[in-house]
Amino acid sequence: MKKLLAILSIILVLALAACGTGKDEDKGKSESAKNESDNQEQVELVIGASSEPHAEILEKAKPILAEKGIKIEIEPYQDYVFPNDDLANGTLDANYFQHIPFLEETKEKTGYDLDYIDGIHVEPLGVYSKDIASLDDIDDNTEVIMSNSVADHGRILSLFEENGLITLKDGIDKANATLDDIVENPKKLKFSPDYEPALLPEFYNSEDHVLVAINTNYAIGAGLSPLNDALFIEDKDSPYVNVIAVRTEDKENKALKTLVDVLHSKEIQDFILKEYNGAIVPVDGK
Repeated sequence: MKKLLAILSIILVLALAACGTGKDEDKGKSESAKNESDNQEQVELVIGASSEPHAEILEKAKPILAEKGIKIEIEPYQDYVFPNDDLANGTLDANYFQHIPFLEETKEKTGYDLDYIDGIHVEPLGVYSKDIASLDDIDDNTEVIMSNSVADHGRILSLFEENGLITLKDGIDKANATLDDIVENPKKLKFSPDYEPALLPEFYNSEDHVLVAINTNYAIGAGLSPLNDALFIEDKDSPYVNVIAVRTEDKENKALKTLVDVLHSKEIQDFILKEYNGAIVPVDGK
């Protein structure tokens, strides 16, 4: 009897040990799976952006993206060249600063294999002057200082035509209009397309009796209100929508598409409208 009890005790101890080991193993496997899952869910993206308003909009989106397991690092830029260079060479995962014609121009010049996921907002381009208060006050031979970005030339010239200051050739694609396409210029305006976009606000502040065409992000950065300070400005239907640009191979990247979805959300669109007083217009997704 004693021998039987001893055998039963040994069996019971082994059974309990086996159960304990199984639980520990299961617990270890569970924690390992959780850690592996956490590692899989956490994604880090480096996004290049103009300081204003693009980086500010991305900062607002940061906590929403964090809840979705996406951490973004925002790399600010003050020019229009390096963000595409750095996207192409892999320094950035995406950039947010440019409209589609500029992206297409860059691809044509450089051969970069870039594309975009979707548009986020429109920044209506405005024409500013420190001392010209109305269209009627524009004198003959007034200089028009404009960006050296060819992608903006047709946009600027179309805006001048819409305001009755010049006439462009019939039948052309006005988005790609050049100075050679001007057929009527009654005030003999002198267009000077030679300046870095970031420097345009300095000409506004330093030059008298000139017209300066300034992109909204640089206008805001210089303390100008596009709606209040521009002599004339594009309307909200401008086709020059700012996009999230990516390498073509990443166009279907899940995390990048989530970034775009967040930027299209009501919370971010409401922020854009409120923060910039209508000077920047959010757009819906495709």
